[in-house]
Amino acid sequence: MKLKILIKGAGDLATGIAVRLFKSGYTVWMTDTAMPTAVRRTVAFSTCITEGTTLVENITAICAQNANDGYKISGAGCIPVFADPKTVIALEYGPDVIIDAIIAKKNLGTSITDAPFVIGVGPGFTAGGDCHAVIETKRGHDLGRVITSGSAAPNTGVPGNIGGYTRERIIRAEADGVFHALASIGDSVTCGDAVAESGGVYIKAQLSGIVRGMLLNGIHVHKGMKCGDIDPRCEKQNCFTVSDKARAVGCGVLEAVCGYEHGTYPACRR
Repeated sequence: MKLKILIKGAGDLATGIAVRLFKSGYTVWMTDTAMPTAVRRTVAFSTCITEGTTLVENITAICAQNANDGYKISGAGCIPVFADPKTVIALEYGPDVIIDAIIAKKNLGTSITDAPFVIGVGPGFTAGGDCHAVIETKRGHDLGRVITSGSAAPNTGVPGNIGGYTRERIIRAEADGVFHALASIGDSVTCGDAVAESGGVYIKAQLSGIVRGMLLNGIHVHKGMKCGDIDPRCEKQNCFTVSDKARAVGCGVLEAVCGYEHGTYPACRR
């Protein structure tokens, strides 16, 4: 019988995980907030919460309202996504595996007792404490590594290096208020261009490249909040496919799930 997997979070990293697991034959359900804040919306299954459906790498995700919807959507070969930040749907679904991929850089409430096998993605979790396994998300040699004792590398606050840029890549709100994009995902921009505004204050690009991510219009933001992402590599197709980082993290999650399924991790055998 297929393992039932529930992923908390449906942003771009969570979506990379879901793509890897779904293509490997697992049944995947996902949850997120009613107003998702993923910026890489073209590769985030959370987009279906506001748009009804979304397609990422030939996999369709559909917004579900209840468990009956979830089973119908799964039966149709798609992934159900619930606007359910407290993961109440887990009570009806009864997942074998819960993966916390909210990427909050801290544990917002996941416990090792939430499911037979619990995975924490990124910093904020301790394998053997609040989960059975942790997946490293920091770019570098250990990206995607499965940790069965201890924690992932702490959050440095510095975005990963892409094309020689780190902090400059990120579009951040300049003021509290309602967010409004002036550029769309896939657009080419030049350093200094106004790409969005928040609270009536323009947000300008800090480098030239292609807009890879942009927050949904109408969301209330606070000053300094991440609202978008500019890719200096200028490869437009990267805006519409799962990133190298998400694939690596997804591979680590798949390794952990398979290890649980086949009993190769002594601390968490079925």
